[in-house]
Amino acid sequence: MQYCKMVRGLIAIFLLMASVLLTGCGSEEEATADKVPVKAMKVLRQNTPVAYSFPGHLQGQEEVQVHSRVSGSILEKYFQGGDFIRAGQPLYRIDSRQYEIAVIEAKAKLHKEESVLRNAREELERNELLWQDRAISKQALTNKRAYVDGQIATVESEQAAVQKAQECLDDTIVYAPMSGRAAVDDVAVGTYATSGVTNLVTIGSMDPIFVQFSISETEYLNVLADAFETGVVPSESNIVLPKVKITLSNGREYPYEGEIITSDRALSEKSGSLTIKALMPNPQGLLLPGMFTQVHFVGVVASNAMLVPQRAVQQLLDESFVLVVGSDGKSVSKKVKLGEKVGSYYIVESGLSDSDVVIVEGLTNLQSGKDLDVTMVTAEDMGFSIKETLEIVDKS
Repeated sequence: MQYCKMVRGLIAIFLLMASVLLTGCGSEEEATADKVPVKAMKVLRQNTPVAYSFPGHLQGQEEVQVHSRVSGSILEKYFQGGDFIRAGQPLYRIDSRQYEIAVIEAKAKLHKEESVLRNAREELERNELLWQDRAISKQALTNKRAYVDGQIATVESEQAAVQKAQECLDDTIVYAPMSGRAAVDDVAVGTYATSGVTNLVTIGSMDPIFVQFSISETEYLNVLADAFETGVVPSESNIVLPKVKITLSNGREYPYEGEIITSDRALSEKSGSLTIKALMPNPQGLLLPGMFTQVHFVGVVASNAMLVPQRAVQQLLDESFVLVVGSDGKSVSKKVKLGEKVGSYYIVESGLSDSDVVIVEGLTNLQSGKDLDVTMVTAEDMGFSIKETLEIVDKS
């Protein structure tokens, strides 16, 4: 009997120990299961080529609306809308009949006054001979000289009238004032053109062509940062702005570089931005005024920039956040201010420190304060690079 009690006691102790061991194993497994597996990497700090990107649009360097100098119906047209036009090329012929008649009338008046002048001069010569013999009075000779002078002025006036009438006749042929491409706003034959009013056609130069864009005050100062850091304070005479390249609306990069030639004298009070114009080569005429583009500065370097992968950034409304690994192994959310995109990265202007380890994978439904099972990775492991920006710079 006593032996049975001892056996039952040993069995009870064994079951209790087994229960304790099983309970301990379960706690460890539960603790491990509660941790969220993530991949993380340290923020990068390095000099980084930056292709600042700005929306821009193309404008013709020169553009003129062609008007006729005389009024009349258009009888002939020597081009089609969209044609390339060369300076001095005839564009239209306006009905010239009234101007031909005006030339004939002006010449007839001139001939008449020239005849009167010849007679007046002959009379003056006779009067001068008579005056030598004192056959006429001094006053009569003076009057005749004044009459001749007046007739000379009349002839000169009629000569000017002939010249004006001839110019009006010549202006019935409308010539191109500049080389460029004609718009499709050209008027048709039969249109009545009013002098200085009717727009016959618009001609714009195509090569080179302007691209206009705006940059913020901060971006302007960042672009000039190298000059300030080297102690060269930019002035109107020595300021050096970077060259630009453009990306077209279909995503293709235009092969030629442009040069900034002018900028506004001050920031806009409304937008706080500076308007800039760059001149782009357009030898094949591929660029058209009115096109929208993305403008990139070439060769600008952000010194000692802090970089975080784009996939590490979460955005809510107008704010950006990054989850980092806290010192206690928990996830911590940090609000950041982002700069330009650089390949796979964002430049971080504020919100992080060099010692931060950012989470780059496993962010789905991850919140601040969660225990983390962290696997450290490198940029090479994740395929991150600044290649995109470097390609733009290398083409300069």
